[in-house]
Amino acid sequence: MSLLSNVVFQPPVTLRGSLAYLGPGIILASSIVGSGELIAATTVGAEAGFVLLWLIVLGCAIKVAAQIEIGRTTLTWGRTPLQAFDTVPGPRMAGRGWVYWGWAIMTALVVVQQGGILAGVSQTLAGGIPLTAAGREWNRVHDEAAAVRIAAATASRRGEDAAAGLYDRLTVLGKEKHGLTPPIDGTLWAIVVAIATSCFLAYGRYGLIERFAIVLVGGFTLITVAALVMLQFDPAWAITRAELLSGLVPSIPPAVGGRSPLVAALATFGIIGVGAAELMFYPYWCLEKGYGRAVGPRDDSPEWAARARGWMRVLQLDAWASMVVYTVVTVAFYLLGAATLGRLGLLPEGDEMVRSLSAMYAPVFGDWAANVFLGGAFCVLYSTLFAAADGNSRIVADGLALAGVIAGDVTSRKRWTKRVAITWPLGALILALVIRAPVAMVLASGMAQAIMLAAIGVSVLFFRYRDADPRLVPSRWWDALLWISSLGFLIVGTWTVWQKAADLFAR
Repeated sequence: MSLLSNVVFQPPVTLRGSLAYLGPGIILASSIVGSGELIAATTVGAEAGFVLLWLIVLGCAIKVAAQIEIGRTTLTWGRTPLQAFDTVPGPRMAGRGWVYWGWAIMTALVVVQQGGILAGVSQTLAGGIPLTAAGREWNRVHDEAAAVRIAAATASRRGEDAAAGLYDRLTVLGKEKHGLTPPIDGTLWAIVVAIATSCFLAYGRYGLIERFAIVLVGGFTLITVAALVMLQFDPAWAITRAELLSGLVPSIPPAVGGRSPLVAALATFGIIGVGAAELMFYPYWCLEKGYGRAVGPRDDSPEWAARARGWMRVLQLDAWASMVVYTVVTVAFYLLGAATLGRLGLLPEGDEMVRSLSAMYAPVFGDWAANVFLGGAFCVLYSTLFAAADGNSRIVADGLALAGVIAGDVTSRKRWTKRVAITWPLGALILALVIRAPVAMVLASGMAQAIMLAAIGVSVLFFRYRDADPRLVPSRWWDALLWISSLGFLIVGTWTVWQKAADLFAR
């Protein structure tokens, strides 16, 4: 069944006109610039230093070709992305193809990831707006400990005598921290945020989501890039040219304490830039924006081909623009993590994840770092939670229709899209309260998405060479880029499976 209408209109012919139709990529960026960057990329930077910068850049840039190819097959045939993926040849079970079942497993872990993101959101709110006396005391002690740690590290890097006294104070605060009982503020905020998000999604619209994402992501993006630039004016924390160049040369860091930073890096590869989940639901946003309606149902007329080529140019511009945004932001987060958390020896984890991450901004913003970070982290993580819930609800409803669980008509899909969106944050809430390991939850989803990239790599080659309209065949340089993207997906997916298998046998 085609999802395209018979009401068509011509694509813009100028760059200025095309810019007015951008939007799906911004929605995509809002769901990307969050857990992958703020949590996963900074964790890898803290763990590996600058050594894996090359992998971060590659993880962002390599995926855009596959993203556009999936959009091409969607606009050409009027199918949803999941319907398109289900046509890929291979083993089938219960009437559905192997890519479909891979998506189902990955989506289950994406909900786990959303639980980790919700935990991060609740931590930012608990850190900035504690609800109990125990929460206020917890914040006081931990905030002072974080400030002393930064001051001690800065004094030590500058060779100042004050470092020893600060480290003594840090030891005292460490004992005081251990005597505190963790407050329930984070749990209370998680419940409030999950319920409020469900209500908001019940009445959300595409245009509102788009504007909301632009404001939230744009604000913290500017703050993060500015922090990285300002860091260069402090000799104690500035990133040297040698450090930067060393990160751009492909190499694998050694294991530290029996743990290889490459494990977290591979998981990060799956969710930074365009993750496997975002690759699959990006075309849903394109359909929502109206690209598909503008092209109209496929026919053999030259007019249809001209419209399709014109709207494909708009889709390509949208995808490349979003790639520039999330690459800059991802690199900024990674470098901040390596330059600050890596040098401090801080690894974000557990209930201290957000507080550890806020240390990235302390060398630049000083006493204001915690407030700056808490506000920015809330914006980024909440926009991720919101946009991912809304985006995934479309593909989940589509998946239920393909499985025969619900009717496949447009009305039923829309009704179930809203139902899934409303329940999505509540499922994330349950997982956040049960697992309580936000970094591990995010990286578990990243691992699944890294493996799923291999399936997507095979699929996009099928779309290009067995399912493409001859009138929309791209150029040879584009084919080369698509092959590089697909081979990269296959290598990362295979390497991830091998790495996890090696870890299991090592135990």
